[in-house]
Amino acid sequence: MQRYGNRLFDGLNYLLLSLFVLLCIYPFYYVFIYSISDPMKVVQGVYFLPAGFELETYRSILSLPYIANSFFVSAARTVVGTALTICCCSFFAYLLTKERMLLRKTVYRLLVVTLYINAGLIPWYITMKMLNLDNSFWLYVLPTAVSGFFVILIKTYIEQLPAALEESAMIDGAGYFTLFARIVFPLSKPIVATIAVFASVGQWNTWIDNYFLVHDPGLKTLQLTLYEFLNSANAFTGMDAASITRNARSMVLTPESIKMSTTMIVTFPILVVYPVMQRYFVKGIMLGAIKG
Repeated sequence: MQRYGNRLFDGLNYLLLSLFVLLCIYPFYYVFIYSISDPMKVVQGVYFLPAGFELETYRSILSLPYIANSFFVSAARTVVGTALTICCCSFFAYLLTKERMLLRKTVYRLLVVTLYINAGLIPWYITMKMLNLDNSFWLYVLPTAVSGFFVILIKTYIEQLPAALEESAMIDGAGYFTLFARIVFPLSKPIVATIAVFASVGQWNTWIDNYFLVHDPGLKTLQLTLYEFLNSANAFTGMDAASITRNARSMVLTPESIKMSTTMIVTFPILVVYPVMQRYFVKGIMLGAIKG
């Protein structure tokens, strides 16, 4: 009887977990099958299989002016911005673990304050203009070089490393840069991978800085390019039937199909990168949050 009860309990667990997995995966699957369905047939409903097969939406998006350059700019800001964030945050966090650092507690408290107080859009805009970062690629990477949240996570992780490792290296004459580069940073791979996931997703998805401060088409990000294309597609919804009929392209593309295809394009790189970093991500976020 007890064995029957255990099997029933296990069966219910598998059923509930399977439903949970389905609820997590199905939205992505739905977006995918919608994006490759025929826009004229998909209005009748699509649930588990595509309604026809049509890649015209993807072809139209990929044929946009500056689309290749926009993808390169977004990829470059993601790689450069993530690398800069990791370097600056990790070394800053390492310095905050040293009691010999001048005004260490004051600096740390001011860092924590930044998590609660945000100046807002207008001060940010004025500051970027005063620093001459408008119409510059550096606007994408320099303002995010240091994040208080990332610094706290890395600092907490470093404080859990055995102090004897650094002490033995210091006896051999190693300085702080050598200690950080040869000992601390290599041992901090889990939390660094965690920060890399957060930072890369943030860099890849951000477009508001481009929208307000960068007007050079050569520096336009992929997200802003797709946002502008989506806005132009939404304009079709306000047309009358005669206008739509005269525009053959609007009969193929619909705002919903463009939304789904755009979602797939901007999320696919993250979906590819995240599984690679996942084994470090879970370990890093847990160990980095043990102590406050």
